[in-house]
Amino acid sequence: MWRKGFLPPGKNDGSMACVSIEGFMLRAPLLPPPLEPGFRPAALACRAFAAEASVPVCIALEQADGSVFHFTKHILPPHHAAAGCNFFYLERLLKFLLWSRGGFRVYFDGPPDLGARLERYFKETATGRFDADIMGERIYERPFTVVTTKDLPPPRATTTPLGRHWKGCRIGFDLGASDRKAAAVQEGRAVFSEETVWNPVPQADPQWHFDQIMDSLKRAAEHLPRVDAIGGSAAGVYVNNRVRVASLFRGVPAPLFQTRVNTLFLELKRAWGGIPFEVVNDGEVTALAGSMALEQDAVLGIAMGSSLAAGFVTPEGNITSWLNELAFAPVDYNPAAPVDEWSGDHGCGAQFFSQQCLGRWLPAAGLETPAGLPLPEQLKHVQALMEKGDERAEKIYHTIGVCFGYGVAHYAEFYDFKHILVLGRVTTGRGGDVILRHAKEVLRVEFPELAGRIAFHVPEEKDKRHGQAIAAASLPAT
Repeated sequence: MWRKGFLPPGKNDGSMACVSIEGFMLRAPLLPPPLEPGFRPAALACRAFAAEASVPVCIALEQADGSVFHFTKHILPPHHAAAGCNFFYLERLLKFLLWSRGGFRVYFDGPPDLGARLERYFKETATGRFDADIMGERIYERPFTVVTTKDLPPPRATTTPLGRHWKGCRIGFDLGASDRKAAAVQEGRAVFSEETVWNPVPQADPQWHFDQIMDSLKRAAEHLPRVDAIGGSAAGVYVNNRVRVASLFRGVPAPLFQTRVNTLFLELKRAWGGIPFEVVNDGEVTALAGSMALEQDAVLGIAMGSSLAAGFVTPEGNITSWLNELAFAPVDYNPAAPVDEWSGDHGCGAQFFSQQCLGRWLPAAGLETPAGLPLPEQLKHVQALMEKGDERAEKIYHTIGVCFGYGVAHYAEFYDFKHILVLGRVTTGRGGDVILRHAKEVLRVEFPELAGRIAFHVPEEKDKRHGQAIAAASLPAT
């Protein structure tokens, strides 16, 4: 598949100006990220591709509740010198659509040979099988299929209000991979918030997870006269308070996951007497917190923490049934881009907009940390250096910011947002200002039409860390 111009794996050093995929050149950015010279933004690749594409194709994604989402794009005509890259373009596009929207069945109205290749990709490749397994059996509990047909089901989508309930005494919690947060909220006013360091990913015993979460809930309850409702924000996919996919519980063996983790939050609800209890993806709560704080809709929320979380509030002020798991959505099309440790795929968002990029960029920045130092501690080290004005630390934030600017431009192809809220542990301190400065510069230089349309927002420093837990308290209706 790869022709002359491909950077060999492990040699993502920017020594070649362009990377070629079946004759199609991936352009280097005008503003290169200093510590990721091989970065080839998906946004630039897709725009260059679209400028030469003329053959329409339509993709529809179907979810278990009957929702169907349509997308019409164009590919290169068969006689085009780079027509061989049509499959690469469609596969990357479909991966983004699956992780942003979700679906267990893909309908493809396009050239049959490309439809057949897509079907084989999800059956025969490791990265394709990962997506198919997560989307099919794990999330939607249906076999994952690709259907090549001109008879697509009609579009069908639903949106619903999210949160904004403040009556009574409430607890909100936010579960991340390096810390968990809890807040006590009385009649819309936060009277207590707390952050507790934990390490849930390697823990194999579901009871450990139950006890840790319960501990935070009890500590928050001590600051309220009673508890009327509990709302939670957590990394992963949750359907009706059931855990479908969540990296927090990766250490739990599959049989225990199905028998105990799947219903963990229902068990917690019973332990609190059956009061209203609602758990949703942390990205959705990120967007909710931003929408409430800004008193605006059409908000894309991005939380840069142990991984990347995203959520979207529509221009009408609602949420959709979309997944918004942008941690797995590709933003770098260089086939030598960093590999995601879970999916095994290249160029995914979590490798650029979370703590996960630190370990990769520390040596390139000329910084050393003790061997085996956990990512949260590496981040603290970089943040401490940043507060001292260390130029090496600033290069890391500079790199995140440039990559993020190109990432925002790519997100704008799939989301109708006017506001983007940026928060999470990675953005804490002076580094967050550097990230936003360079992201805005990318839009100004490469995407001026977006620079005038999209407003960046950053919450107050405490809200960056605790705002999601507080917003989560408003999730359950009472």
